[in-house]
Amino acid sequence: MGTIAEIDAETEFEELVEKKPWPQVVAKLARRQPLGAFGFGIVVIMLLLSAFAEFVTVYDPELNAFEVMLTPPGDQFFLGTDQFGRDVLTRIIFGARTALLVGFSAAFMGASAGLVLGVASAYFGGTFDLLFQRVMDVFLAFPLIIMALAIVSIFGPGLENVIIAITIPFIPQCARVVRSNALAIREIPYVDAARALGFGHARIILRHMVPNVMAPFLIMLSTFVGHAILLEASLSYLGLGVQEPTPAWGLMLQGGAEEYAESAPWMAIWPGIAISLAVFGFNLFGDALRDVLDPKLRSL
Repeated sequence: MGTIAEIDAETEFEELVEKKPWPQVVAKLARRQPLGAFGFGIVVIMLLLSAFAEFVTVYDPELNAFEVMLTPPGDQFFLGTDQFGRDVLTRIIFGARTALLVGFSAAFMGASAGLVLGVASAYFGGTFDLLFQRVMDVFLAFPLIIMALAIVSIFGPGLENVIIAITIPFIPQCARVVRSNALAIREIPYVDAARALGFGHARIILRHMVPNVMAPFLIMLSTFVGHAILLEASLSYLGLGVQEPTPAWGLMLQGGAEEYAESAPWMAIWPGIAISLAVFGFNLFGDALRDVLDPKLRSL
């Protein structure tokens, strides 16, 4: 069972949600977590721009127009054009769609697999837990980017392969965090009661243990999205990720960061800012989500 402080915090949070309208709850949370609200605003803007990219842009992100190549920022092209005459602003907006697709897909699949495996490891314990943790240690011994580079080198470049390459390193990270929380839940009496009633292992894990580790899962999920966006940009910059002519922030950096650093610096500046803002927004939102969901840190 939780401590008195944790129970009081949970009770206070539940009362706030139940007794007040959602707009007031959101407003109070925004006042308590202004940086988290700022990060959430960045995330929402990215989602809206990527969802309605065709309606908020004028130019085709893949159409070459050599007559206007390397045009500096101005009235016609707000952020300038690249070496192929493509509008940088348009490609950044459509690149947000690529970044979010990779980010959410890799984060959700990696965190979900880690959630199930971590809970199963804590539930069964014994030899299974020992072997599982040693396998996770092997994966965790490699940095994220090195693991992703190795995997994408095997499968080859492309959107689907990039998602797979980023998903696999996320699994052990989430599994270790979830397992540490699930170990305490395994000793709670209602789990023993479920066993005594004859429930199967799958039902106990999925219906009685997984819902009680959703807080760390959601926190890991939100932070993984930012990491996945950064990894996708890194792989694309190295030529192992999304390929031309698909709009992607890493590809935009690859095309303009070196050769046109002096003559057309806007080609690298704006995609770099987009990547930084996206990762910054998801990290701020993840930190705020942790403060709200963790009873030890929450004070509403």
